[in-house]
Amino acid sequence: MLRRMLGALALFLSAASVQAQAPAQAQGTDWPNKPITILMGFPAGSGVDVVARMLQPSLEKSLGQRLVIDYKPGAGGNVASEAVANAKPDGYTFLLGTAATHGVNPALYPKLSFDVEADFTPISTLVDVSNVLVINPEVIDASSVKDFIAKVKAAPGKYNYASTGNGTGTHLAFAEFNAKAGLDMVHVPYKGGPDAIQGVLKGDVCCIFNQVQTILQQARAGKVRLLGVTTKKRVAAIPDVPTIDEAGVPGYESYTWFAIFGPKGVEPAIAQKMNLAIKTALDDPETQKKLAELGNTPRYETLDQFKVTVKRDRAKWAEVVKAVGVKID
Repeated sequence: MLRRMLGALALFLSAASVQAQAPAQAQGTDWPNKPITILMGFPAGSGVDVVARMLQPSLEKSLGQRLVIDYKPGAGGNVASEAVANAKPDGYTFLLGTAATHGVNPALYPKLSFDVEADFTPISTLVDVSNVLVINPEVIDASSVKDFIAKVKAAPGKYNYASTGNGTGTHLAFAEFNAKAGLDMVHVPYKGGPDAIQGVLKGDVCCIFNQVQTILQQARAGKVRLLGVTTKKRVAAIPDVPTIDEAGVPGYESYTWFAIFGPKGVEPAIAQKMNLAIKTALDDPETQKKLAELGNTPRYETLDQFKVTVKRDRAKWAEVVKAVGVKID
């Protein structure tokens, strides 16, 4: 009798265990079955937005669901990051983050309400992005990086440079450039890329380090001049523009990446599906062509590889922020 009772109890516990696991398994198996929201911490028309819009059709095809891009700009991307960190981890809310939101900001903002590693599920990188030194030739008529440096040094205090905001990648890229080139220029932060570019076009500031894709149209129209890219290799979209390193500032390199994050606790099966959907989208030849034409390099990473990237770049940018001496409360 006791043996039969123990056997029945074992069967009951086994069935209960299977039943308890069923909802999680079903969720991962059925996902996605409704539109997915991607939160964007930067304005419409920014470089991050351009990449998101470019990848959107391929990702929607891979996932079989519509992607809704929700703009929540502010505090260098922290507004959107905080919203995703506090979102339900059901696989229907993700963040389009950057090396700034998850590399720079932890060092820049000492009072963040979230941890960029502990409170997120890293899914995958999307692209590597190069910045380029952009000048308004009507403000500073330089023909090369060396010429630019010479003209700035010859007129101390005359030239200001723009950025997309305090502590953003464009700010730190220029601050590091100034340090290596021995320049003393005044920083003028704007509220996002579109406003900063307008500041350069109107001549309110002489220059900016900005993402290649967001300035190509103005450069081709002759409104601005491109002097050097911030990566170690030249960019396919502007092959005649040298790197800053080869153009006169040895050892200079600065670039960013864009990526997808989920909130902490996203089911592994869902995270893996999203990761593979990104890989499929980035493997599409037409998507690769469009990205390259705008100066982006597709970059897929596995879940584990991306975790390592976030940890490494968080440490790297902490050193840069400390060296530059920037802090935002």
